[in-house]
Amino acid sequence: MARAPKIPDPLKRRHLVEEELPPARARALADAYLAAGRTFDALAFLRKAGDAERLRGLLSEAVAAGDLFLAREIATLTGEEPGASTWSALADAAEAAGRERYAAEARRLAAARSGERARG
Repeated sequence: MARAPKIPDPLKRRHLVEEELPPARARALADAYLAAGRTFDALAFLRKAGDAERLRGLLSEAVAAGDLFLAREIATLTGEEPGASTWSALADAAEAAGRERYAAEARRLAAARSGERARG
């Protein structure tokens, strides 16, 4: 059974992000970061692995958690701007979690995607 790679120290991580990696190695590093609960750190390696499907899955998790920063980073990495309904769902989740600023920004993004004027 293959062991998950150890999470590299910050300097080594920076070098790994900058160098070419085989997709399997990038995916293994992403898995190690995800297993450690470090989703944001895993994103660059998922992109290097070309794993857009997993990035989209993480976007769904970010929306459900009301995590605006994670959702925006994933949208940037995939080049796929979420639609108004996605931003609205994120706003609702953020509001339920007490993240009023995230909710307000997500509502603004939803309004911009739908061509409406943002509330509040």
